[in-house]
Amino acid sequence: MSTNVLDSSQLRITINPDSLGFSDTSELLQRPLSWIGQERAEVAARFGLGMMQPDYHLFVLGEAGSGRTTLLHQAMTNTAAARPPSPDLCYLYDFISPEKPLALYLPAGQGRMLRQSLLQFAKSLPTEINQCLNGQDFKLNSNHIEKNFKIAADQAYIELDKFAESLHFTIHRENEQIVFTLLNEKNEILTAENLLKLPKIRKVEIEQAEQALREAIEQYFGEFKRIEKERDHALTLLQRRLVQPMLNLALENIWKGLQQELKHNDQLKTFFSQIELDILDNLIAFQTNNLEEEKQQTELNRIFSRYQINLVVDNADVQGAPVFIEDNPSISSLFGSIDYQFENSKLKTDFLRIRAGSLLKAHGGFLMLHLDDLLTDDSLWIKLRRFLRSKRLQIEEPGSLLTSSAPMSLEPEAVEVNVKIILIGSQSAYYDLQEIDPEFMRHFRIKVDFAASFIASTKTYQASAVLVANACAAAQLPHFTATAVARLLEESHREVEDQKRQSAIFANTEMLLLESAAFCNSRNGHRVEVADISAALQARLIRHNYPDLRLQETILEGEIAIAVHGIEVGQLNALTQIDLGDHSFGTPVRITARAFAGEDGVVNIAREVDMSGPIHDKGMLILQNYLTGLFAHIAPLALSASIVFEQEYTNIEGDSASCAEFYALLSSLSGVPLKQSIAVTGALNQYGEILPVGGINDKIEGYFRLCEKVGLTGEQGVLIPYQNRSHLMLNHSVIEAVRQGLFAIYTMQHVIEGLALLTGLPTGISTDSPPNDYSSDTVLGYAQKTLLTFRRACQLLQHPRNEHRRLPTRSGK
Repeated sequence: MSTNVLDSSQLRITINPDSLGFSDTSELLQRPLSWIGQERAEVAARFGLGMMQPDYHLFVLGEAGSGRTTLLHQAMTNTAAARPPSPDLCYLYDFISPEKPLALYLPAGQGRMLRQSLLQFAKSLPTEINQCLNGQDFKLNSNHIEKNFKIAADQAYIELDKFAESLHFTIHRENEQIVFTLLNEKNEILTAENLLKLPKIRKVEIEQAEQALREAIEQYFGEFKRIEKERDHALTLLQRRLVQPMLNLALENIWKGLQQELKHNDQLKTFFSQIELDILDNLIAFQTNNLEEEKQQTELNRIFSRYQINLVVDNADVQGAPVFIEDNPSISSLFGSIDYQFENSKLKTDFLRIRAGSLLKAHGGFLMLHLDDLLTDDSLWIKLRRFLRSKRLQIEEPGSLLTSSAPMSLEPEAVEVNVKIILIGSQSAYYDLQEIDPEFMRHFRIKVDFAASFIASTKTYQASAVLVANACAAAQLPHFTATAVARLLEESHREVEDQKRQSAIFANTEMLLLESAAFCNSRNGHRVEVADISAALQARLIRHNYPDLRLQETILEGEIAIAVHGIEVGQLNALTQIDLGDHSFGTPVRITARAFAGEDGVVNIAREVDMSGPIHDKGMLILQNYLTGLFAHIAPLALSASIVFEQEYTNIEGDSASCAEFYALLSSLSGVPLKQSIAVTGALNQYGEILPVGGINDKIEGYFRLCEKVGLTGEQGVLIPYQNRSHLMLNHSVIEAVRQGLFAIYTMQHVIEGLALLTGLPTGISTDSPPNDYSSDTVLGYAQKTLLTFRRACQLLQHPRNEHRRLPTRSGK
């Protein structure tokens, strides 16, 4: 059992620029963009976008920067282009219930045409009505009606006058009143003085006559009002008879401008009929009155507003189905709103102030939302859930406005909405919602899963190059040479730490592309070269690596004890990765172990003080079980041991140090020293098999930088899992050091394989033979001897040997 040492050619994949098939990316601009490495997601997306049935909304999950938003938007646009245009939506005034505006879908473009026609109709209405009411026909007929009214009124007055005369009264009109005066037998005015001289019987007769006259006057005024009402009614009928043909013609012209299918729309027919009746009922408002011209115009504007339509969704200029991306969703932006304004210290609104939200605008098409934006507002989330359940949308007023200051509230008619929602979220959010809100997720039956990485091939390399070409063209950047593109692709492998896979997070590639182009521009270059990419990577490292440099300084200054030379018992350098979000790096950390006789087993000091996570604790328990299995032939073990990460003051998580912990513990048990020049990373299972770990490149490079600063001797190196060899994408300084023999990278498949490398002694076991008594001159043999010693010590402690007296012999008596 022995480790393998890797050749420098195995430490990084190198992409041949000649295999890409171009000299620079300007040659690729005519090639179409593709779903690079996302074929499964593409098939799912196209299927979901093509499904017309309800509840087949799309949930797009994947990492941010994977192009999920851009690619879905592109797919939405392509699918929408083949769909018929979506209808316009307008709200109409309800003449019966003004607080409940009516919703009306119209074919695309017809809403704008109808709105313009109604505006023109209202604009010309006063002039045309006044022309009708001031025409010769109206004058002749109205004069005739007035003449008849005057004759009837005069006849009624004559009859009243005759009646007054019969009672010895004279009457005359005065300020819309009738004044009467009593006459004597000579038809002379009877004065008050003479009235007092009359006999009592005569006075009673006069009072009765006066009362009869007053009643006759009241009857006269009643008759006058009746005659006047008949006149007004006749004039109104005359006005309506003369204006109605003009209205019929004007509305008929509007009908002619609409599509044939709308001419059978009962809702629109009813609306036009109500407009006609409302105009005829308000003809008096159109009659010119110069004394109150401003007041009249205000009243006309109020009347005209009822004849308009509120075109809340206008698809006249939209080709195909609508496509919307709602980046700032709120109840008003998504579901619509009703505007208010203050007039005379009161909040006022009407149907013309209804505003559509993204859901209404996307009717018949597609709407993209981001899950994180929706989850910030519980009320928005609840309302969206209700909409998905009912498929109907009603624009509502905000609750804060429904106060006493709002004299009237609106309740617009709810409408059926058919929209395909594309919801963007993370993988964890998708599965969380499946568990906590299954009703909501039942509406999202299409799962579009974007991979974080994909298998690299010549095809994916060429597609990635096309992406670079289009990004350069879009941002007006210099194009990349094939060699530079190859370097970008290598960096994509580095991101996922895999020589066989590329990263699907193209946002990182675009960021490096922009930064590299900046260095190209700074040197006035025409094409981005490899040197520009290297400069961009180095500049980014310098911007972010201060914590890494500071940690190495503390090691070099001796504040953190790390040895890269010599040998020590129970001590070894493990490799760990520190991820700060914007930067990650590797560093060695010293692991020490002590072993004693006892029965406590292996104690993880970090766990005892609550500084280790569950995965690290799991690794420690696996280590202990594997150790017990190695020495099962002398079990139970009488062992107390402690393991700790020295000078580690933050929480410890992960099991990648379990191999190093095993070596340190075995060294303490056996007394065999370990080489401090070789750092170790790797996890193990209960059979001692090595498992791959993450952050392998950062770990190796972090240890290499430290050794480089201390001084490379050719003895330093790292011991890593065999399975991690395909994950190596090391920088060129490490590769060069390996090529020159100044640094080594060893791999192991079983934990025992590393013992000989670290100790220089035989291990005492092979993978083909089961654990048994180990040779005394091997590492496991020394450990076995120690464990046997521990057992005897524990047995003596538990069962001390009794003292035996020597009995005197017979001869000694």
